[in-house]
Amino acid sequence: MCNNIKNICSTSTDIRVRYAETDAMGVVHHANYYVYFERAREDLINAFGISYFEMESLGVMTPVIETQCRYISPAKYGDIITVKTNMEKLTPVKFEITYEVSRKSDETLLATGKTLMAFIDKENFKPVNLKKFRPEIWEKFNSKN
Repeated sequence: MCNNIKNICSTSTDIRVRYAETDAMGVVHHANYYVYFERAREDLINAFGISYFEMESLGVMTPVIETQCRYISPAKYGDIITVKTNMEKLTPVKFEITYEVSRKSDETLLATGKTLMAFIDKENFKPVNLKKFRPEIWEKFNSKN
């Protein structure tokens, strides 16, 4: 659901933990939470009515420029986890997304995190003002869905 008055959008993504994502202790390896963040982030961007693929085809990329994850309780093979994403901040040059990862069966909070993303020109990898560079994409982030 997107609330464009405040430039905030929230989504929820369910993911089943695969065996290959676990470590020798039988829990999800810490690096995989960033993969889960990315999967949920794609769903969040799609909620604005555009995909990463479409943005890249229009010459805009969104690299992670800062990231953070706090691990609270382990996820294990076979768990279905829910990643709730929130667009916390959105400017023409960057945006911040927060994440809450919980086990779906008992709603135990497993991890929290955030990523800061920049808008860059795909051709030269330089930051851009999305509002000026690709106003049609900027409008997607600011129109009702």
